[in-house]
Amino acid sequence: MTQTLERLDHLLSRLGYCSRSEVRKWLREDRIRVTGMATPRFGSKVNPGDVYIDGEALDPAEPLYLLYHKDLGNVCAHDDPRSIYDDFPMRWRYRRPVLSSAGRLDRDTSGLLLLSDDGQWLHRWSHARNAIPRHYRVLLAEPLRADAEQILASGTLLLDGEQERCQPASMVRTSTHELRLTLREGRYHEVRRMMAALGNHVLALHREGFGPFVLENLAPGEWRYLHREEIYQEP
Repeated sequence: MTQTLERLDHLLSRLGYCSRSEVRKWLREDRIRVTGMATPRFGSKVNPGDVYIDGEALDPAEPLYLLYHKDLGNVCAHDDPRSIYDDFPMRWRYRRPVLSSAGRLDRDTSGLLLLSDDGQWLHRWSHARNAIPRHYRVLLAEPLRADAEQILASGTLLLDGEQERCQPASMVRTSTHELRLTLREGRYHEVRRMMAALGNHVLALHREGFGPFVLENLAPGEWRYLHREEIYQEP
């Protein structure tokens, strides 16, 4: 697919490499090469796939679509000392549009996140109407009560401070203190609050799946680009 030509200074600024004014300096230092151009200029119209910085090809000029394994202790905010965005190239902090996640995981929850700078795509994967299943592994402080499966599946559980009952959820016990839980909504701290409503306390929480996506072999803090067929699948 042929990419649209774009001014070199605008392209590098938009992708977060440097400011538009710094492009002139980088050209003088011979850090920028453009295939087929002996002497690229500040305002040259270029194909992003032909541009190299310090010998390396540019990041994708089209939107980014990523699957990421969030580690414990990190937060889904750009301006926090423990930001998840520190696990990505620093220049991505300056990309336009900004890289964001489809929903969030709190500081004490690890697991799968989807990220993109395509706002419509993020909205599709985070909107409540799509009821995308979220799969969690949960470690509890106490053995789970005997009727927990029935209560969760009934859609009658009411969280503290809320007027609307939780949507039905499914669970499988894996030990006396551990379970796998599947939800189709994403309320604030929902898993922890559900377990509290059942008289228990969550010691560890990990999201291992989101819709069709799974972490596979990604270690905490690692990420990968989504494949084309993954990007365009329906929630």
